[in-house]
Amino acid sequence: MNGSTDAAAGLYEAMRYMVLGGGKKLRPALVLLAVEACGGSADAAMPAACAVEMVHIYSLIHDDLPAMDNDDLRHGRPSCHKAFGEAMAILAGDTLLTEAFTLLATGVEDAAVSRRLVGELASAAGAEGMAGGQVADLAAEREGLRDARLLEEIHRRKTARLIEASVVMGAISARASERLERSLREYGTHLGLAFQVADDILDAVGETQVLGKTAGKDAAAGKLTFVSLFGLEAARERAREEADAAVAALEPFGPKADRLREVARFVVERTF
Repeated sequence: MNGSTDAAAGLYEAMRYMVLGGGKKLRPALVLLAVEACGGSADAAMPAACAVEMVHIYSLIHDDLPAMDNDDLRHGRPSCHKAFGEAMAILAGDTLLTEAFTLLATGVEDAAVSRRLVGELASAAGAEGMAGGQVADLAAEREGLRDARLLEEIHRRKTARLIEASVVMGAISARASERLERSLREYGTHLGLAFQVADDILDAVGETQVLGKTAGKDAAAGKLTFVSLFGLEAARERAREEADAAVAALEPFGPKADRLREVARFVVERTF
């Protein structure tokens, strides 16, 4: 993303604004912590870590658009479409998504590993993952649906699937055994659900200045969330249960996965 032509300069500026503009960087951290737990090299996993964050940032740019979740703030700053206009925001998101797969195709030396990484990330981002989850989320909001199974599906696809892919991509980069990869996939699914339930809670009780995005938007938009469906206390309990299940999935790793266990605790205790 070096901005090689004058015509693309604004595009690269918008992309950098979002990629370097704050946030927890949870997903790339999970790639690197997973490869560490599997005994692999952080250097080998760096293309996967960067690619998953590029896809995540693309999703945030598009989520914030007026046609989607319509938010003017992201990471405590104007969202991409407020800073650069809707057209440039759409193009910045599109380019981040595309360049993520370019990175995996050209930056990973082992062709078999590259193919698996591309397949995992594409599955997490597409119709069976984030994009499909966003469609279901918008439909639930538009039609006022209140269904627990639908809520679970939305959160698994829209949020948990990319978090799951992050740790699995770490395992793939380390050429880990099928057993360890399965354990990390289970960990990632539960961690992703814990993360989203915690997000629902923070939207209900948090402050805009701390969250870095507009608080209270879910209730104002009539969104289907764990808080709106089950209440705050039940949501808090569900987040703890999912974090505990994530930790339990790491049993085969022993102490090598302690940092991943810390992430599970952070996800439910965070304030932003």
